[in-house]
Amino acid sequence: MVLFHSLNNSNLSQWQVLNDVVMGGHSQANFGVNNQGFAEFSGHVSLENNGGFSSVKYPLSPIDITNFNKLVIKIKGDSNRYQLRLKTNKLDAHSYITYFETSGLWQELEFLFADFYPTYRGRRLELPNFPGEQMEELGFMIANKKAQDFKLEIAQIRIL
Repeated sequence: MVLFHSLNNSNLSQWQVLNDVVMGGHSQANFGVNNQGFAEFSGHVSLENNGGFSSVKYPLSPIDITNFNKLVIKIKGDSNRYQLRLKTNKLDAHSYITYFETSGLWQELEFLFADFYPTYRGRRLELPNFPGEQMEELGFMIANKKAQDFKLEIAQIRIL
């Protein structure tokens, strides 16, 4: 099941950028369509004023995912490390995350739902891993504890 596809005129207005400015930081990010027609999450992570992250999230209508076991993303990164983040309920304070490395080339990466673990503000929680029953939000974050420019192109997100 395809959740997002850049080239099918997906509505990018639903995506929301969230930077460390909510905590006093100075990171900046944009999310939009690039010249090739792909969704692009790009900007600069700043460590000033205890900053250090930038993220973008995509709210979904609650999706029953009990018959699916993995999330597949087709992305092109910039050789940086990113988090892929899920929420069972968009009102939850915590997210379920996993990390992935980008190569500078187009990649199709698969992630088992069972491998996403719960975190809150960068700390792992003592809760079970992602239950794999419902998903209401997904997103990407860059938070590598260093100041850096970043660019992540997103072609497609689907579940299998």
